[in-house]
Amino acid sequence: MTENVRRVPSPENQTAGSEAPFLLLYCRPGFEKETAAEIQALTAASEVQGYVHTQPGSGYVRFQPYADPDQRLDSIRYRDLIFARQLIVGRRVLTELPARDRIAPIVAAARELFPAYRQLLLETADTDQAKELSVFLRKFTAPMEKGCSAAGLLDATAALRLHLFFLDSGTVFLGTSSPGNSSPWPMGIPRLKFPRSAPSRSTLKLEEAFLHFLGADSPALQPGMTAVDLGAAPGGWTWQLVRRSIRVTAVDNGPMDPALLDSGIVHHLRADGFRYQPAKTVDWLVCDMVEQPSRVADLVARWLAEGHCRQAIFNLKLPMKKRYDEVKRCAGRITERLTTAGMIDHRLQFKQLYHDREEVTGWCCASGR
Repeated sequence: MTENVRRVPSPENQTAGSEAPFLLLYCRPGFEKETAAEIQALTAASEVQGYVHTQPGSGYVRFQPYADPDQRLDSIRYRDLIFARQLIVGRRVLTELPARDRIAPIVAAARELFPAYRQLLLETADTDQAKELSVFLRKFTAPMEKGCSAAGLLDATAALRLHLFFLDSGTVFLGTSSPGNSSPWPMGIPRLKFPRSAPSRSTLKLEEAFLHFLGADSPALQPGMTAVDLGAAPGGWTWQLVRRSIRVTAVDNGPMDPALLDSGIVHHLRADGFRYQPAKTVDWLVCDMVEQPSRVADLVARWLAEGHCRQAIFNLKLPMKKRYDEVKRCAGRITERLTTAGMIDHRLQFKQLYHDREEVTGWCCASGR
């Protein structure tokens, strides 16, 4: 595989020195294999040659291209990644940082790369072992920011963010990300607070899904809209819709939170979610049912293809093996059904959100809006 040569340099692909840039991807611990599989598939599709460094349970994956200055890492798009929480172009690996002065070598390495950065992020993997570094990072952040500021490395108008990904207090990956091609949150994790009035913690999954797929204050979530929540009980996902003044038909044979029913905009229907369909088109279908992923994918595809909803957010509970293959298979089923129905302009994305577990969340907009 060889890439079509493009000689025009871009800020996201330039670096000083002889070290070849690499891709650094954060992920949920235990999903390194899936993250590696998808980055290998995406780089192969972009004709970028390389190999993967990964370790089970590490919470990150490193893709190292072969030493070719014409390889283009900026062809990989964050929005296309399912299992990766963050996408960074790694540029330096510093080891054996002196305990008395870690700042100087980091600042020197960062200055060699680019003249300035819009933001500094100190991060680590989301593992129990790496969490022991959190105390160190909290103490080190202010001095590191001061050191970067004194060196003139921080500029709010700069194009790239600087990531310092610590493996331990003496080992750090220096990398950069483009705000338009990465997660906006440190470590790729949105820090959401569980609302006390919500009936279950699953409410955070839908809140994060709205933020990831639609962004804050999206026009796709307006008061007065209509939604169906399949597998609604006890109402964690319904709660997110109600707080946005969206009228909900909550379909589940189980009991719903009484406070949601008292809102006046929730109708609880005790029925089978796979058999129910609305009398007229609703704006939203949301679905968090514990079922085989292919069955949920077919259900969502049918609702969209038959015009029962305009958009859908849904969870796929994944098997223990071949999880990446299962997501791609479900995506193919949805795409085939919608394309057959003439919905060529539909948009479909999947992401393993921070608040997901052995699952991924999907979003589909049939109208292409």
